[in-house]
Amino acid sequence: MSKITPFLWFDNNAQEAVAFYRTVFKQSEVRSTLPGPGGVPMTIAFTLNGQDFVALNGGPHFKFTEAVSFVVECKDQTEVDYYWDKLVDGGKPSQCGWLKDKFGLSWQIVPADFIKMVTGPDKEGSKRAMAALMKMAKIDLGVLKKAYDGE
Repeated sequence: MSKITPFLWFDNNAQEAVAFYRTVFKQSEVRSTLPGPGGVPMTIAFTLNGQDFVALNGGPHFKFTEAVSFVVECKDQTEVDYYWDKLVDGGKPSQCGWLKDKFGLSWQIVPADFIKMVTGPDKEGSKRAMAALMKMAKIDLGVLKKAYDGE
């Protein structure tokens, strides 16, 4: 089967970005680098929690937008807090679990239990949870559970 690898264009700070992401995602590695002009890597192939990426030192021509984001599915509120706090540092919070990191890349930090709430059989509970979500930046799983349960 063919493999799909996200290819991320950075403004000549790919090494800094990869080093940052490797501090956030503990299961990470740099797989290879392709040398560029002046000894600065042109590309860096790396893995975060089993997902392969390639970072390009492409220059200021293109910027990230919210049209593409990466979802981090978290097992609990502790993981939500960890990933949110690390990735938003130097970046900008948005709404409904979305944030932009300091490189402008968009992330969605989402607890797995919330995904179950909005895809489960209780349609009224799902509506209440979605309404609660719309008022949040970082997701608060406790508040969502109470909304889902009608409390």
